[in-house]
Amino acid sequence: MKKGLLYILFIGATLICHAQQLDSVFYLNDVVVTGTRTPKLLKDTPIQTRLITAADIEKADATNVEDLLQQEMPGVEYSYVMNQKKHMNLSGFSGQGILFLIDGERLAGETTDDVDFTRLNMANVERIEIVKGATSALYGSSAGGGVINIITKEQTQPWTLNLNARLARHNDRRLGGTYGTRGKWLQNTLNVHHTSTDNFNIDNAPNPATQVVTTIYGDRTWNVKDRLVFTPTEHLRLVGRAGYFYREQTRTADSPERYRDFSAGLRGFWDISHSDDLELSYSFDQYDKSDYYKIPHLDVRDYSNVQNIFRALYNHHWNTGSILTIGTDFMHDYLMSKNLGSNIESQNTFDTFAQYDWLINHRWELVGALRYDYLSDSHDAHVTPKLTARYQPISNLNLRLGYGMGFRAPALKEKYYNFDMAGAWIIQGNPDLKAEVSHNLNASADYTTGAYNFTVATYYNNVHNKLATGVPYYQKGDDKQLYLNYINLTDYSVYGGEATAQARWSNGLSARLSYAYTNEQLPKDTDGNTVNSQYIPARKHSLTARIDWDKQWTQRYSLRLSLNGRFLSGVKNVEFIDYYDISKGAKTIHYPAYTLWKLSAVQRFGTAFRWTLAIDNLFNYRPRYYYFNSPMTDGLNCMTTFSVDIDRIFTQHK
Repeated sequence: MKKGLLYILFIGATLICHAQQLDSVFYLNDVVVTGTRTPKLLKDTPIQTRLITAADIEKADATNVEDLLQQEMPGVEYSYVMNQKKHMNLSGFSGQGILFLIDGERLAGETTDDVDFTRLNMANVERIEIVKGATSALYGSSAGGGVINIITKEQTQPWTLNLNARLARHNDRRLGGTYGTRGKWLQNTLNVHHTSTDNFNIDNAPNPATQVVTTIYGDRTWNVKDRLVFTPTEHLRLVGRAGYFYREQTRTADSPERYRDFSAGLRGFWDISHSDDLELSYSFDQYDKSDYYKIPHLDVRDYSNVQNIFRALYNHHWNTGSILTIGTDFMHDYLMSKNLGSNIESQNTFDTFAQYDWLINHRWELVGALRYDYLSDSHDAHVTPKLTARYQPISNLNLRLGYGMGFRAPALKEKYYNFDMAGAWIIQGNPDLKAEVSHNLNASADYTTGAYNFTVATYYNNVHNKLATGVPYYQKGDDKQLYLNYINLTDYSVYGGEATAQARWSNGLSARLSYAYTNEQLPKDTDGNTVNSQYIPARKHSLTARIDWDKQWTQRYSLRLSLNGRFLSGVKNVEFIDYYDISKGAKTIHYPAYTLWKLSAVQRFGTAFRWTLAIDNLFNYRPRYYYFNSPMTDGLNCMTTFSVDIDRIFTQHK
């Protein structure tokens, strides 16, 4: 397998070194909005932004954002935590430090500190914008490690209808449909998406060093979204949305777990003048968890997080290209949980921020931002700055340098939880927790010439008062019950870098090779003792590679062959031998390196039909032990996907 991997990488490097020149923009003329909250061409954005396009999503054939990010970005790894909830690590920052947005709106709810990634499906997604580093000056709490903004498609045709389905191992099914209409003033897009996967067992070698997974629990989901756009005049645009998500997972036959989300929102965009525009919005999101008891037919809700958010955003544009942005948000955050001492807690958050994007000349751009946040529960206030500079010495080279402060306010659960976690520990919140504050320094460069694009970036993050759980302990006089408290750690730092080379050629070939390096410095508690990460540490080395060949054989038939893979280096972590009895001590666990590859063939018949055949885990990798951050693959997986655009059938016949 190692020889096969080296051979593939050698071929990819050879292609990059011996390509023919071809004018290519690598989507550099696409518009992005996340880094500055104002539209910018990707090639001109002062904030380094990684763009995953609709074409990339189609190539990956990803069901949700977890599938996509692992294929497209080095430095990303998902692992299991309690009850097989998914936990993300992105360049040393966990899901609590990476803010996920849908069309710029926050998400309520979490599954053991991370958002529920299964609700972030890739149907009808136009692009995903990823900004690494502290962005709290624009987005507030939980954006200390970056922002991932999922942006949905606009309806551009009088009507569209897409139906698609995918089948894979373990009865893995994905069925979906998107129907859109567009008139003079109104456009509407309705998306319905269903997935299901069976439970299946996996085998471990004898004598595992730590806890292993023996059964992978599948689930079934429904995801319904509707988006309505009303444009009464060329200067006024109203966008309404509504959504419903449902997921059921059966770990116990007579009491499956259920997860639901209800979302809605209304946004208004008003072009006041040629130089001024205003956005007003309201967003609602409610994420619930419950247990369904089949025999008495009872659905008992034990968790609900509700967020109501009001926002105003104003932009003034100068003829020189400079932009002033002023914004304010108000959020009411409500949490009901059986794990809270009082069952219900809530708080209000208010913020205001300003950003000045100064386009000094065609070579220099400077962006400064300042934000003030106030949280009612702790009467805590934060002032968060950010400063970034972009220099363009020649037309196809951009150099960027920036500093940003990030912060994460303690979540209500971290302050007020008090419950018995599966008989292992008593989890105790801490009302005296301080907000986590981070300082981020970053530098990057990107260069494009003809058929080639190269990007390098480096960063350093230092985090004070990192929010985490401490070490399990016995209270004085009680040697039978373990307790686990939420605490602040004094110092935590992570530094690293990323490099990407990509190319496209006139013969239909394209290739991309990305490498990420991540180095975490273990944090310390208030007594100066080293504390291991509450989750598996980031792997130092990771790599993603992709080679595509696209060929139009006839006017009615084309074929695209794709090979993509990822490699992650090994990592060590100190863990308790028995979480129920810490007297047995701890030991160092080695999580081995692994690599996974996927080969796919996409056949397009006319403009309406697309048939994809894929082999995932091409080299049939199976870990000896299914630890919590081992890839949960039990061998080669063949899958087939069929998609038809009904509207294009009628277009072809005209």
